Amino acid sequence: MPDAGGEDPRGDTLAGTCPVHERRSARAQRVRVEVRRDGTVWLVIPRHVSRAEARAFLTTRLAWVERARLRLAHIEPPTAVRSLAWDGHDRLPLAGRDVPLLHIASRLSQPRVRFTETGMEVYAPPRSTPDTLERALRAALRERARVHATRLLDGEAARLGVTYLGPRIADQRSRWGSCAASGLISLNWRLVMAPEDVLRYVVVHELCHRVHADHSAHFWALVERQMPGWAQKRQWLRTGGTRLHAVLPAA
Repeated sequence: MPDAGGEDPRGDTLAGTCPVHERRSARAQRVRVEVRRDGTVWLVIPRHVSRAEARAFLTTRLAWVERARLRLAHIEPPTAVRSLAWDGHDRLPLAGRDVPLLHIASRLSQPRVRFTETGMEVYAPPRSTPDTLERALRAALRERARVHATRLLDGEAARLGVTYLGPRIADQRSRWGSCAASGLISLNWRLVMAPEDVLRYVVVHELCHRVHADHSAHFWALVERQMPGWAQKRQWLRTGGTRLHAVLPAA
């Protein structure tokens, strides 16, 4: 068994069909099963839970694992990250629609990003490197995601009657959001490029975990009550979410 926080790349076999990798986590509060974008299955085990208990929990999730792997099989593989030309012809998604991205020559000592009604503008010296421009753009998008997510979290938490910590804005590869036992909400900054109701769905989903820590029928009933039509937003992430990871390389 790996040390706390380590990953075991060997794993063993799930129902005789695919390997299961195990990861001991010092931060996890409960056993969790993850099906990652590459189809691999991971069993996350808190350090206070025995392997036998974790494996027993895994057996209750076999049907869910199979459904998740089947869904992934019908989703296009992640698109390769494309480079920005910075020639005035780049377009990027923002709030669900493609908008122009412009580099505007400026004497500013540090790049500055401006969001307009029609697109995005990066003000920077004319000889700025693509890496410099991308760092500025990524930072601005992360901050925009934080502002929009906080507004949605405040509103939805009040409607639901719960509290939360955060949000923590990150660039997760295998999930769009999470809710820790402490109430800390983590969200992927790339959601700011998706339609706002998709971002709202992830916010509602994670806040509902403040009431139900699992994905039980009671949990999904609460999501439905808070956001009717949520399934369409989740489907958008499954089919269109890979494109968001192709926009800018992870920092």
